[in-house]
Amino acid sequence: MSANQKDKEITQVESKIVIAPKSVPRKLNLALAVIALAQLMVVLDTAIVNVALPSIQRSLHFNPTDLEWVVNAYTIAFGGLLLLGGRTGDMFGRRRMFIIGALLFTTGSLAGGLANSSTFLIIARAAQGVGGAILAPTALSLLAQTFTEGKERNRAFGVYSAVSAGGGAVGLLLGGIITNYFSWRWIMFVNVPIGLLLAFAAPRVLVRSEGRPGRLDLPGAVTVSAGAMLLVYGLSRAAVHGWSDSTTVATLAASFVLLVTFVAIEARGRFPLMPLGIFGNRNRSGAYALSLAVGAALSGLLFLLTLFLQNVLGFSPLQAGFAFLPTALGIVVGAGLTSRLIGRVGPRVPMTTGTLLAATGMFWLSAITPRASYASDVLGPLVILAVGLGMTFVATSVVAISGVKPNESGLASALLNVGRQLGGSLGIAIMGTIAATVTRDQLATGPLTHAAVNSALTAGFSSAFVAAGIFAIGGFVATFILVRHRQGPAVASPPVEAEVAA
Repeated sequence: MSANQKDKEITQVESKIVIAPKSVPRKLNLALAVIALAQLMVVLDTAIVNVALPSIQRSLHFNPTDLEWVVNAYTIAFGGLLLLGGRTGDMFGRRRMFIIGALLFTTGSLAGGLANSSTFLIIARAAQGVGGAILAPTALSLLAQTFTEGKERNRAFGVYSAVSAGGGAVGLLLGGIITNYFSWRWIMFVNVPIGLLLAFAAPRVLVRSEGRPGRLDLPGAVTVSAGAMLLVYGLSRAAVHGWSDSTTVATLAASFVLLVTFVAIEARGRFPLMPLGIFGNRNRSGAYALSLAVGAALSGLLFLLTLFLQNVLGFSPLQAGFAFLPTALGIVVGAGLTSRLIGRVGPRVPMTTGTLLAATGMFWLSAITPRASYASDVLGPLVILAVGLGMTFVATSVVAISGVKPNESGLASALLNVGRQLGGSLGIAIMGTIAATVTRDQLATGPLTHAAVNSALTAGFSSAFVAAGIFAIGGFVATFILVRHRQGPAVASPPVEAEVAA
């Protein structure tokens, strides 16, 4: 090789090094704010709608049996397409797909606010779910790509995890306020300026990454999306119609067949949608298992505790929303504490400690009575539970992304979200069935007085909260077995400059 050729190559490399950092956000706090806001918008959307369901039913004349689709249309599309959404970010560029997801979510929100029929609203909610399935995993991937491993990334994960874990509680509060003082339509409209802001800010503050070569695994995408959608629908249906319902059984069986087929396709495919090797890291597998367990416990608990506060203690929707405010604050405390300590103590300590705190809060809540006081019987368990959740959310997010190859960060992020989403559907289905069964059995033994109904409802909720505690203990066991005391040697992520220049 001549000296002139060598000089030319050196010049080309230097030019890349100089040019590449222009795509790196100078103000990392702005990038974190955009990513956290996107995650908050996605997480809020399920909880915020729950409070407004009675108003939506009256306004659009929903049949009682169809009302559940206002929630299910979003959760089924979101949970079913998460893996595909995460992979599109890896293949076509994360920032590009982040913007597309934000705009699709915004469009669905606008259509939902303008809906003049139940069918139109359900379609709009499904569009929101598709947008969320693209937005959520790409947001987490962008966070990992923007912040280097160590103290900087741990702090960012603390903020992100606080938003993720506290979003459900904040959604209940905002849903109560908006429904009480404005209209249910503003629950949809409020996303429009947020989504437009995200789409406007993303090209200016987020790292640009090119897509990776390869082909989309269409057979894998079809089988996993259909299987996950049927699984979420089957679990959601079980919460309403019971586990013995023929449609529920058929749906869950079809889901099982499709998901087994998906695993077989991925094991043999040349360009798999989900390379099975991603589960080879024990810490990461433990994080996914804990995410599933905590998602089940948290979603089921929030759903049933809201009913207990309103149907037994007589809280208004607005009061019930404010009752969960300490949960959001406790999560912020737990997340902040963990983001500072995880670099020194490793992931296992906050994961196990946080899960035990969450389980303690759930078992404590199971001691409720029809004459319970919020201050003495609900507030304390919620605070302990919230601190534990903040710790586990940060630790699982850090572990799930740490050391992942750049072209698989979207997949790793999607799997974490899949665990939380499917866990949430599973928790609501199982805990809802337990609560309904215990309540029905108690009501069958005596007269239907007001006191008897409250006692039976409370017994059902109490039994369900015990199940939530058991879910959390299951997550603790999985963490204790799988997660090492310290992170193993992480696969060093290539510099952002190299990603941009690729």
